[in-house]
Amino acid sequence: MSAEKLQTCLWLVQRISASVLAVAVAVHLITIIAAVQGGLTAAEIIARVGGNGAWAAFYGVFVAAAAVHAPIGVRTVLQEMTPLPNFSVNALSALFGIGLLIMGLDAVSILYRLGGG
Repeated sequence: MSAEKLQTCLWLVQRISASVLAVAVAVHLITIIAAVQGGLTAAEIIARVGGNGAWAAFYGVFVAAAAVHAPIGVRTVLQEMTPLPNFSVNALSALFGIGLLIMGLDAVSILYRLGGG
């Protein structure tokens, strides 16, 4: 794939992931605000959300979108602000994304299991 096509593809993927993140962040914030204003404690929130497959799927998608979106931005910053060669920039960005995905999905799994799932 040419460098120009790669840039276009990454631009499009980042915009799509941003759209998913916008919805996910809105749902997350509305839910958290409603729960806190409703007087729920952290333990009560975990009891309701943990073990729930729908919430686990929602947060799995949230994590995946973040793990795709952020490394593309990091890649751009590294390209513009460092003398690193493209191979190193791409490798570091990919490792960053993989790390985000692993840690995020681990957090989702732990939350799911805390609820008895």
